[in-house]
Amino acid sequence: MMKRLLAGAVALMACAGPVHAQVGDDVVKIGVLTDMAGVTADITGKGSVAAAELAVKEFGGTVLGKPIQIVSADHQHKADIGLTIARQWFDVDKVDAIVDVPNSAVALAIQSLAREKKKIVMYSGAGTTALTNEQCSPYGFHWTYDTYSVSRGTASAVVKAGGTSWFMLASDYAFGHQLQKDATDVVEANGGKVVGAVRHPLNNSDFSSFLLRAQSSGAKVIGIANAGNDTVNAIKQAGEFGITEQGQSLAALIFFLQDVHSLGLKATQGTYLTTASYWDLDDASRAWSKPFMSRTGMMPSMLHAGVYGAVLHYLKAIKQAGTDDPDKVAAAMKAMPINDAFTHNASIRADGRVLRDMYLARVKKPADSKAPWDYFEIVRKIAPEETVWPLSESKCPLVTK
Repeated sequence: MMKRLLAGAVALMACAGPVHAQVGDDVVKIGVLTDMAGVTADITGKGSVAAAELAVKEFGGTVLGKPIQIVSADHQHKADIGLTIARQWFDVDKVDAIVDVPNSAVALAIQSLAREKKKIVMYSGAGTTALTNEQCSPYGFHWTYDTYSVSRGTASAVVKAGGTSWFMLASDYAFGHQLQKDATDVVEANGGKVVGAVRHPLNNSDFSSFLLRAQSSGAKVIGIANAGNDTVNAIKQAGEFGITEQGQSLAALIFFLQDVHSLGLKATQGTYLTTASYWDLDDASRAWSKPFMSRTGMMPSMLHAGVYGAVLHYLKAIKQAGTDDPDKVAAAMKAMPINDAFTHNASIRADGRVLRDMYLARVKKPADSKAPWDYFEIVRKIAPEETVWPLSESKCPLVTK
């Protein structure tokens, strides 16, 4: 009897496997792995899910006759949690691709798993250059920005405007470390000097001791190398300390529309930043942002716009390839130009880095803002050649030199 029961169980398991795979194969499933409640929730989170859903709606809801499904989860900025979710998605839930992943440590862990599983991942929220350098993958696409690109735009502009001595205030994880290094390189390359640095924990609430060290350094500029609520809290507390009133300037090395919204124009006016997109750039970006605003109550950050563009391009590539096979789709993604409401004729390099125009922006004065979320003045467009890591210096094994 026991042998018959075991034989029956084995037979049932053998049948269950193919049936589950077949169901998965009848759907193109995209997972938004994001931050729903943490330090970057405002610039990713539910907005990233909405952006992915809008991309699916724009594409038409199906591809190659298969319905497109968006699923989402919160990695809580922990690599082990992110890996567990991704493994479940790939192995059990038959997720075809992952998008967003705001946290460089989580992104690097996902990159390794996706390379092993041959699954496509499109990073909008992560910033580390390692994703397209020494830890590149044929299935990994760095979509929106990296620490190199935002540093090149913002730090060089501030140094050229006279901010020649810097103190770096950085978050103490992979993203902050890389942003600090890249900004330091740009400052020094433009004739400036970094006189000191300090690192703070992720999701920090009290910046007083760090700001006192920055203040006592005598640097002309305090470079803030963090993101999300950490940036908001650091700038808010710097204002309470009267740092700018006493002659020092703040340079937010990565700064978002939502950060300005939280802090207000009075506290942030004149701040330079580098962005991959802006909702009020042209008619196409304004038209797309209107339904996003209706869904979320805010205008899109550049990371939201990146999620939308990545999902749309992925779906176009499936259609072009005539299959959702990861190798063929990845090849099609690299062969096709990228065009969407925020991106015009961008392309993807061999290392997975998207070559896109970036924009040097400056936060408007309160008197110059004419409507809600009218926060940025675009100073100039920055060509991809100025903001991407040179392939000649690449350590990516996919790059032929």
